[in-house]
Amino acid sequence: MKVSADTEVCIAAGMCALNAPEVFDQHEEEGTVVLLDPEPPAELADKVRRAVQMCPSGALKLQE
Repeated sequence: MKVSADTEVCIAAGMCALNAPEVFDQHEEEGTVVLLDPEPPAELADKVRRAVQMCPSGALKLQE
Protein backbone atom coordinates (compact mmCIF):
# COMPACT_ATOMS: atom_id res chain seq x y z
CA MET A 1 0.00 0.00 0.00
CA LYS A 2 1.29 3.44 -0.98
CA VAL A 3 -0.34 6.73 -0.10
CA SER A 4 0.24 10.15 -1.60
CA ALA A 5 -1.06 13.54 -0.52
CA ASP A 6 -1.39 16.67 -2.65
CA THR A 7 -1.03 19.73 -0.42
CA GLU A 8 -2.12 21.99 -3.29
CA VAL A 9 -5.52 20.28 -3.36
CA CYS A 10 -5.91 19.86 0.42
CA ILE A 11 -8.51 22.12 2.06
CA ALA A 12 -7.34 21.38 5.62
CA ALA A 13 -10.50 19.55 6.70
CA GLY A 14 -8.44 17.20 8.89
CA MET A 15 -10.38 14.02 8.15
CA CYS A 16 -7.16 12.20 7.33
CA ALA A 17 -5.51 12.99 10.65
CA LEU A 18 -8.68 12.08 12.53
CA ASN A 19 -9.06 8.72 10.81
CA ALA A 20 -5.41 7.63 10.57
CA PRO A 21 -3.22 9.73 12.88
CA GLU A 22 -0.39 7.21 12.52
CA VAL A 23 -0.14 8.08 8.83
CA PHE A 24 -1.40 11.67 8.52
CA ASP A 25 -0.96 14.90 10.42
CA GLN A 26 -1.74 18.53 9.70
CA HIS A 27 0.66 21.39 9.14
CA GLU A 28 0.69 23.48 12.30
CA GLU A 29 0.07 26.83 10.61
CA GLU A 30 -1.70 26.02 7.35
CA GLY A 31 -3.66 22.98 8.47
CA THR A 32 -2.86 21.12 5.25
CA VAL A 33 -2.05 17.42 5.22
CA VAL A 34 1.36 16.14 6.27
CA LEU A 35 2.08 12.58 5.16
CA LEU A 36 3.92 10.79 7.98
CA ASP A 37 4.17 7.35 6.38
CA PRO A 38 3.81 6.96 2.58
CA GLU A 39 3.93 3.15 2.90
CA PRO A 40 1.89 2.32 6.01
CA PRO A 41 1.86 -1.21 7.44
CA ALA A 42 -0.94 -3.62 6.57
CA GLU A 43 -2.56 -3.33 9.99
CA LEU A 44 -3.40 0.32 9.21
CA ALA A 45 -4.98 -0.44 5.82
CA ASP A 46 -8.60 0.02 6.95
CA LYS A 47 -7.83 3.34 8.65
CA VAL A 48 -5.95 4.61 5.60
CA ARG A 49 -8.73 3.58 3.22
CA ARG A 50 -11.28 5.35 5.41
CA ALA A 51 -9.13 8.49 5.52
CA VAL A 52 -8.80 8.51 1.72
CA GLN A 53 -12.55 8.00 1.27
CA MET A 54 -13.42 10.73 3.79
CA CYS A 55 -11.12 13.37 2.25
CA PRO A 56 -13.53 16.03 0.90
CA SER A 57 -11.02 17.53 -1.53
CA GLY A 58 -9.64 14.31 -3.02
CA ALA A 59 -6.10 15.27 -1.98
CA LEU A 60 -5.25 11.71 -0.96
CA LYS A 61 -4.49 8.88 -3.37
CA LEU A 62 -4.09 5.22 -2.52
CA GLN A 63 -2.24 2.60 -4.53
CA GLU A 64 -2.60 -1.01 -3.40
